[in-house]
Amino acid sequence: MKKVFITRKIDDRVIHELKQHFSVEVWPHEDKPVPREELLRQAKTAHALMTMLSDKVDAELFNHAPELKIVANLAVGYDNIDVKEATERGVTISNTPDVLTGTTADLTFSLLMAVARRIVEASEYIKNGEWQSWSPYLLAGSDIHHKTIGIIGMGSIGEAVAKRAKGFDMDVLYHTRSRKREAEEAFGAKHVSLDDLLSQSDFVVCLAPLTAETKGMLSTEQFAKMQKGAFLINAGRGPVVDENALFAALQNGEIAGAGLDVFENEPISKDHPLLSLPNVVAAPHIGSASRATRYTMMELCAENITNVLNGKDAVTAVRA
Repeated sequence: MKKVFITRKIDDRVIHELKQHFSVEVWPHEDKPVPREELLRQAKTAHALMTMLSDKVDAELFNHAPELKIVANLAVGYDNIDVKEATERGVTISNTPDVLTGTTADLTFSLLMAVARRIVEASEYIKNGEWQSWSPYLLAGSDIHHKTIGIIGMGSIGEAVAKRAKGFDMDVLYHTRSRKREAEEAFGAKHVSLDDLLSQSDFVVCLAPLTAETKGMLSTEQFAKMQKGAFLINAGRGPVVDENALFAALQNGEIAGAGLDVFENEPISKDHPLLSLPNVVAAPHIGSASRATRYTMMELCAENITNVLNGKDAVTAVRA
């Protein structure tokens, strides 16, 4: 039987489904990544891998995997995989687009609301027994309705965020390589330069993929162009934002706050400088983390694996 190796403990129903057709081995931990040595060892005899964003799939791995036919990444992003190398070796790479769009947009907008209205600060304030009286400006935050949101990266998730923003009567700006006429018609979105988006937006939402061009795209120069009362929300990829520059901008009052679901290096420690700031709301890369969505993502990975190992095309193949 062809072998499938899954690099993290996933839903038993999906594992059972795969076991009907293949020999399946699973790294038996939900919260502990598979060691590199174990991944390489398993790859030697694997025909398929189901991987996470934390698993590096590169030339070294492919050299260890002569039978490998598909790598199914449990994510919409795939910057952990050398897709060009895979293509040259005839290995299919697949991801999980679309099925997580709404869930990730929900989390993105939740971060925006939480940091603007100081929800985390307020929760800790009352839990710590600090609420002794009411006052007019007690934990006063910033309005969201009728403000301007600027979305960097108007893919499907960006469009879903824009849809939510219109429910708050927000003006929508966006910056991406190519215009999205459908988004302009549906949400009244306006395509602008990055500089104009930064200077005009009350909320800058970064959903850009990680590429050579976007790495470190938001740094000191860009934060200086933002309004002092503006917020940065990053639910795309951590390395798109220069965290040292962001820390300085927040500490110096150049911008009002940040909501972050992703970081340059993950996981981060509790001593990370950004976590020391009260105007930062941080989440541990949980954009798609609803039970229903994660299960659907697992099922899609299994479907892609089953298709490829049976000589069919992957449903959501990634192209180099």
